[in-house]
Amino acid sequence: MKKCFFAIVLCVVAVACQRELSPRPYGYFRIDLPENEYRQLDSVFPFRFHYSQSARVVTPNPDEPFWIDVFYPKFDAKIHCSYERFAKDMFQTHAEESHTLAYKHVVRADAITEQVFVNEEKNVYGILYEFKGNAASQVQFFLTDSVSQFLRGSLYFNSLPNPDSIAPVLEFIRRDVVRLVETTEWK
Repeated sequence: MKKCFFAIVLCVVAVACQRELSPRPYGYFRIDLPENEYRQLDSVFPFRFHYSQSARVVTPNPDEPFWIDVFYPKFDAKIHCSYERFAKDMFQTHAEESHTLAYKHVVRADAITEQVFVNEEKNVYGILYEFKGNAASQVQFFLTDSVSQFLRGSLYFNSLPNPDSIAPVLEFIRRDVVRLVETTEWK
């Protein structure tokens, strides 16, 4: 009886071992993105723009009342926006500082593209920087009236930069950043 049982177990093991096992492939969670709907930021700030209904605006620093974060709770991402009024002779300093901060990502980024924005009607001028690869920030911008106002923004995810896993969300928020830049106006 024991020999018969041992023979059956041996046959089952032999048959089961003929199939080659392979590890599961890596995968990412499916991300359902909401429709892009926008509302206007119009409050005590010296600027206004459209931002996504999926986000909320928070003021993270009480010492800087015009610095805001456009926070996407579903994606754990923030567009950090800092605003500053400056004297006319300081424009070049702010523009160079913004350019330097953007190009600090060149170490990790595979590519950096710049897109110039000009809205003469609203007196808004700026540059949008986009980074490809494992950079900490994938999108940055600065906007100015070239006389006294400067708004700088950068998008950060609260996770390790993995371009494959955040690609759909990054594209969703990138469109929101472009909309923010295109609709910005000074009060």
